[in-house]
Amino acid sequence: MANQMKKVDAVIVGFGWAGSIMAKELTEAGLQVVALERGPHRDTYPDGAYPQVIDELTYNVRKKLFQDLSKSTLTIRHNPSQTAQPYRQLAAFLPGTGTGGAGLHWSGVHFRVDPTELRMRSHYEERYGKNFIPAGMTIQDFGVSYDELEPFFDKAEKVFGTSGSAWSIKGKVVGQGRGNPFAPDRSDNFPLPPQKRTYSAQLFAKAAESVGYHPYDLPSANTSGPYTNTYGAQMGPCNFCGYCSGYACYMYSKASPNVNIWPALRQEPKFELRDNSYVLRVNLTDDKKRATGVTYVDAQGRQIEQPADLVILSAFQFHNVHLMLLSGIGKPYNPVTNEGVVGRNFAYQNISTIKAFFGKDVHTNNFIGAGGAGVGVDDFNADNFDHGKYGFVGGSPFWVNQAGVKPISGLPVPPGTPGWGSKWKAAVADHYTHHVSMDAHGAHQSYRANYLDLDPNYKDIFGQPLLRMTFDWQDNDIKMSQFMHGKMRKIAEAMNPKEIIGAPKMQDSHFDTTVYQTTHMNGGAIMGEDPQTSAVNRYLQSWDVPNVFVPGASAFPQGLGYNPTGMVAALTYWSAKAIREQYLKNPGPLVQA
Repeated sequence: MANQMKKVDAVIVGFGWAGSIMAKELTEAGLQVVALERGPHRDTYPDGAYPQVIDELTYNVRKKLFQDLSKSTLTIRHNPSQTAQPYRQLAAFLPGTGTGGAGLHWSGVHFRVDPTELRMRSHYEERYGKNFIPAGMTIQDFGVSYDELEPFFDKAEKVFGTSGSAWSIKGKVVGQGRGNPFAPDRSDNFPLPPQKRTYSAQLFAKAAESVGYHPYDLPSANTSGPYTNTYGAQMGPCNFCGYCSGYACYMYSKASPNVNIWPALRQEPKFELRDNSYVLRVNLTDDKKRATGVTYVDAQGRQIEQPADLVILSAFQFHNVHLMLLSGIGKPYNPVTNEGVVGRNFAYQNISTIKAFFGKDVHTNNFIGAGGAGVGVDDFNADNFDHGKYGFVGGSPFWVNQAGVKPISGLPVPPGTPGWGSKWKAAVADHYTHHVSMDAHGAHQSYRANYLDLDPNYKDIFGQPLLRMTFDWQDNDIKMSQFMHGKMRKIAEAMNPKEIIGAPKMQDSHFDTTVYQTTHMNGGAIMGEDPQTSAVNRYLQSWDVPNVFVPGASAFPQGLGYNPTGMVAALTYWSAKAIREQYLKNPGPLVQA
């Protein structure tokens, strides 16, 4: 029998960006809050202590900051005719664990969202007609507009200490030259000016302009100078050490919950963080209409029940979905009937990469870098071009994002190079500091064929069913990859390299779990305006259990062209405001079904 703790006002599951934002907002509202994090305590010290942190073997090869798959993982298959197999070695995506979650190890690219992507289905039906959307594609609107979210994007940037170049502020164009002409209007400037451009970013920008595109500075949550955020947390200027993605930043330069929110939360007497607390389920009343708290396993292996009036599921995307399925919150998705909501609309990211190799007279010095620094092009993102004649849905930004090429895993060499020996060494020497890598960071759409459910065959160490991912690339993804690759290749060709490598997805391409793509997982507990097709309402409140809120990328009805962190933060602030100003005054559904 589980030991029962004293009841609190709110319990938060997962302490990454969404969990830490919610914790700060709810304690400010006067609530007694407990946050439960499945992983160990982590912080800039000792996890980011110099020089120990500058260690690719420990962090990016042996995956120190990432989830331990020996305790719990998920199973993966391409289609329902296959038996899903456990994801036993981190490769294709890298969920974090411990204080800060994925917010500790992320790179720092901090976008907002293209307003079109918030009303994806409506926009495409209005511009291209309902028949343009392929059969089996299940994209839908978020149920919230950019104008509603704009103040919360601004708030998040000021918490994160984001560096960037604005294009327009309150309708006035201010950013010619380095801003993004396709970006939506802003209420205020970035907290910090843009980071310096690496030489590879300069080459990319010049080439992009020469072919008629519109390059701009990537918005970066790596500081371009010293900064004190709205919570009083201090950040130091980024020194381009090249150790961002997969590492804790020893310079306090990369935004993370640990650097930007945790120092303020430590001073809140109404807040408690419990690390090494693995939540098994949300506890519900007999009629399943209200949550009473959660049950978790502590560091000593004891089952603990934490009663609470309010439950916030703010774990990583698929952990949120897994907990909802294990707890019986919402109807599980059935792809055969297209009914149910939990597990529906799982989406990923549609990446295509090109590497351009140069002679020894072009020194790109790829060992330096910052996770969010770089130059992007949005000419083919969202619906910034006419999709009508191309026959696919979705767009893609292109960018050079030089985050620091590492000496173990980051040694690109031309095709035909031996895998070892003197010729391999010579090829590494010839190309390591003489190449540019660029990505088409394509939006990934949701489909009836891609979904999440409970695996009938495999269980975790606590005897609970693992989450099962049924996922593969669809025709729309392949069409978009080929189109974007061709448009991006024009930039590479304009650089006049001696060789270009990289290829788009082909008709026989399948999802490969052995190759890293991104950790940008979306959907499964999506937001919307209809409880028949969404698990949570526009405020991220469960339609079925109104004292459960589920912030995170699990709420996205489909993937974005940009990475999800900025959108996750803004949505969490949006949801927290609704809790503080509406729900706490009158607990119950904030939207009537």
